Amino acid sequence: MSNPTEPLLGQVALVTGAARGQGRAHAVRLAGQGADIIAIDACAPISGTVTYPAATAEDLTETARLVESAGRKILTRAVDVRDLAAMQQLVADGVAQFGRLDVLVANAGVLSWARLWEMTEEQWDTVVDVNLSGTWRTIRAALPAMIEAGNGGSVVIVSSSAGLKATPGNGHYAASKHGLVALTNTLALEAGEFGIRVNSIHPYSVDTPMIQPDDMMALFGKHPSFLHSFPPVPLKSPNDGQSGFMPVEDVAEVVAWLAGPASVAITGTQVPVDAGALKY
Repeated sequence: MSNPTEPLLGQVALVTGAARGQGRAHAVRLAGQGADIIAIDACAPISGTVTYPAATAEDLTETARLVESAGRKILTRAVDVRDLAAMQQLVADGVAQFGRLDVLVANAGVLSWARLWEMTEEQWDTVVDVNLSGTWRTIRAALPAMIEAGNGGSVVIVSSSAGLKATPGNGHYAASKHGLVALTNTLALEAGEFGIRVNSIHPYSVDTPMIQPDDMMALFGKHPSFLHSFPPVPLKSPNDGQSGFMPVEDVAEVVAWLAGPASVAITGTQVPVDAGALKY
């Protein structure tokens, strides 16, 4: 029987894109549930087409400090999820250090803006390579270790509301996030025999550096019809300040639930984490 206050005690979780934003929140929340953490981030610019500032090594160090403050151990490394060999080495080193791998949170992702027929090849390739192919490489690196450990486990794939609906102005992002739904559902069927659950979450309008209000407003100014696809959230979070965006902590609570034993019968499911916005 699991510890109700630390249901992941003795387990190990790998979180990608963990230097800040959602990834940091997921790592810290899982540590609060008792898990030791393997946390990675590229910690460097991905492409000139991604215009918001990249996470840094200092950001990842802060994630480590927060996890350690929760009383858990952590292995951090600057790794780009597009590098399969580096991801495989990370998993091998993590298992050597901690002895197992139980939870995977595939969170790393990037975003840029343009209409589909106006974006560059680099814009398309960067978003799809990181968000979709990078998630597949993460799965390719992590699942053999989870299967070999024989403890079952949970995979949480961070998609987006854009993985469930059209989002004009970032069709490459939506395509990558819709692709994650197919990865989720297929992996749930393939990994179920090993006791591994696989689910995707679909956040909307989360308060992270990826949100670029000025860029979005400029796009909507040029194409006002697009605005209708990006409604305000109807449910105000008790954790929200004045940003108008969803706090990362609210998303992390859903990740923690899917990672833990309370969701033992849930697999192959898409979980909207959108404060009701998809109902517009």
